[in-house]
Amino acid sequence: MATTTATATTNDKPFGISQIKAYIPITLDMAKLNYDMWRELFQTHCSSFGVLDHLEGTSTPTPGTEKQWKEHNDLVKMWIYGTISDSILETVLKPKCCARDLWLGIENLFRDNKEGRAMQLESDLRSTVI
Repeated sequence: MATTTATATTNDKPFGISQIKAYIPITLDMAKLNYDMWRELFQTHCSSFGVLDHLEGTSTPTPGTEKQWKEHNDLVKMWIYGTISDSILETVLKPKCCARDLWLGIENLFRDNKEGRAMQLESDLRSTVI
């Protein structure tokens, strides 16, 4: 009688990326107001490499996949770190956070600030002397 051993499915595809800037050529920056463009590029990249679930929070480790999950989670975090400005990095960098928490921290930084930034720009426009 033959026995089979179940093994965790591995996805090594994301580890082939050494230069994230080749895939996401922009740097997220508060001054450039490029969050929506950066987000779309980043989500598309993660989706194509099978790690979008780390951003969405739908991926959780199990005892059999914990090592692989942590490696993928840390890789997504490194991709994020490599595509954001130093000032944003200083704001969102937290020890031992997961990619989902980092993703939400960046989203909150831009979404919460959007209304205030729009009011500031409107005020600047009204006070511009031609």
